Amino acid sequence: MSASASAAHYVQEVGAILGTAAVTSLLSQRLHQPPVLGYLLAGMILGPHVPGIIIGGESSVQLAHSLSEFGVILLMFTIGIEFSLRKIVKIGLPAALTAVIEVGLMISLGYMVGRLFGWDSTASLFVGACLGISSTMLVAKAFEEQRLRGGFVEVVFAVLVFEDMIAILLLAILTGLASGTGLSPVDFALTVGKLLAFLLAMLAAGLLVVPRFIRGVVRIGRAETTLIAGIAVCFGMAAFASASGYSVALGAFLAGMLVSESGEGPKVEHVIQPLRDLFAAVFFISIGMTVDPVLVAQHWLPVLVLTAVVLAGKVFGVSLGSFLAGNGLRRSVRAGMSLAQIGEFSFIIAGLGLQTGAIPEYILPIMVAVAILTSLTTPVMVRRSERGAEAVDRWLPDRLQTFVTFYDGWIEQLRSAPRSAAVGRRVRGPLVMLLVDATLLVALLAGSSLVHWQAVEAMFQATHLSPTVIEILYVGATLALAGVLFVGVLRRAAALARALAAVVLPTREDGKLDLGSAPRRAFTVAIELALSLVIGLPLVAVLQPFLPLSSGFAVFALLVAALGYNVWRSIGNLDGHVRAGTELIVEVLARQGQGGASGPAAHQSLVEVAPMLPGFPDMTPVTLSATSPAIGQTLAELNLRARTGASVLSINRASAGVVLPEAHERLQAGDTLTLAGGHEAIERASALLQRGIVLGE
Repeated sequence: MSASASAAHYVQEVGAILGTAAVTSLLSQRLHQPPVLGYLLAGMILGPHVPGIIIGGESSVQLAHSLSEFGVILLMFTIGIEFSLRKIVKIGLPAALTAVIEVGLMISLGYMVGRLFGWDSTASLFVGACLGISSTMLVAKAFEEQRLRGGFVEVVFAVLVFEDMIAILLLAILTGLASGTGLSPVDFALTVGKLLAFLLAMLAAGLLVVPRFIRGVVRIGRAETTLIAGIAVCFGMAAFASASGYSVALGAFLAGMLVSESGEGPKVEHVIQPLRDLFAAVFFISIGMTVDPVLVAQHWLPVLVLTAVVLAGKVFGVSLGSFLAGNGLRRSVRAGMSLAQIGEFSFIIAGLGLQTGAIPEYILPIMVAVAILTSLTTPVMVRRSERGAEAVDRWLPDRLQTFVTFYDGWIEQLRSAPRSAAVGRRVRGPLVMLLVDATLLVALLAGSSLVHWQAVEAMFQATHLSPTVIEILYVGATLALAGVLFVGVLRRAAALARALAAVVLPTREDGKLDLGSAPRRAFTVAIELALSLVIGLPLVAVLQPFLPLSSGFAVFALLVAALGYNVWRSIGNLDGHVRAGTELIVEVLARQGQGGASGPAAHQSLVEVAPMLPGFPDMTPVTLSATSPAIGQTLAELNLRARTGASVLSINRASAGVVLPEAHERLQAGDTLTLAGGHEAIERASALLQRGIVLGE
């Protein structure tokens, strides 16, 4: 075939591919589904697995695959532009903790499911990694279509940022594993070390050149020049990463971060976005071309099981992690329901495994099918997330509702506590030792598993004991050492939890009755549970390939159950503390004649009684005006705690004095409600009571 004929052939194929994609994406959007589904459908129609489609020959698949590399690069580049070192610091620790808990849980669950279906450890690890990362594109599209803004949206995108960072790390590690280095802990450590060195070198060198270069180009004021310069930086760093043994996606992501540091990221992203959308569509089309519907039908059970794992696991993992990180119950549940899907990163990870031969060919179609099913549920779950959050709050027992309110207030106080040298020393020691013990535990179990048979053989040659006896001695010694380190991890986590809780609820040093023991105990065990999840789930995810029958996850589940029981018991003591404190508030206000009093007078009384109520969050009186939309509603109908995170401790009423709040209590004009909760929660509750709106949602 001549060069001109070949070029014409490729033009025809590109036209057919994009034309089909245009039709299917329009159909998808007409059905109120994301266009990504249309692109995947177009790929399946044009692919070689659908009979009777002449266009979908081998050359079409190869062409789409080649062009899809551009889509991956540009997609990762624009994701990187959304990052900056300043933004990472701003969104901070809560989002990172949530992402670590959720991704660790999903990798562990995905690995277990893979092993249950008989897949090998490497393939199961790839499956777990695919399940761990939610879809930024699908979530952003759902929020855009439903015009959602506010607090929980910020939580969702902050978690997505850290999920993408974890995905970059997973890509680098899985690239090393898929290339044949195996699952050796030494190789694993070297892979992580080389990755960190590569990242530091690229960022250090890039920060000296790229931001200045981009700012200079943007100052010219020509869109085409900005486009060419941005593409040059993107593909140049992608090529360098590929030459260094890493994926082009990693290089493109770093290029985006460096462009973001210039301060001109939005302008670069604006001119690149149409090109990104075009090649991203080709990327999804190429994924669809690899899907064999017959393989999906043959593996329908793994598809359904993994879909259920994604829907349940992500809702639970994100909700629990976000709540423990201090984002409040309502925002956390809404975030969990919004992130219950997989998408573009899952395709990239599965594609890497298929390209390197690390996974069987049926894994990618399974992941695509799971992504399609979860993307269909995403708009519905986002739309119903508010009702879901309110339903979860209603289902909680009374003592848990009280704990949720107080926990939010404690976390807020912990964040705003002054950072003194004494506090830093008290927290730093347990934290460092916790990380050391966790690292040693991983090294011991992974190393013991990998040299198991070599060690048994060497001991047999040296002692001539029975292989069974040697096996028992070896396993027993390993478990004994692991038990020591495991107990160390638990002790360090408990010490760190006590140190953090003491920042908010310090112990009494004068020998008098410590009225804050109940709330301090509840806060301590809750932090201990959070630390166990943050440290334990990544450990389980890393160690599962080295342990038989997912025993690590079983042990960890038992530990979490024990910690959960301790939390429940401590919440019972906290509930008694709160009831006694609430009765004290009512008694003090009634004795001082504050029934029907104005806000300032009631506030002064609360200030005077606060020292007698250690552990109580901020307490603020709010008086209902004659125009308040809350007048005439019962507390149950208002659902204040679920909608804002603040609780009503008492009601001051001119005609009845100070009364304890009951669900059936109907509010009247002039009522002064004593609200408890974090600062943001009280602001939202005040706005709802006075103006009928919920701020930040």
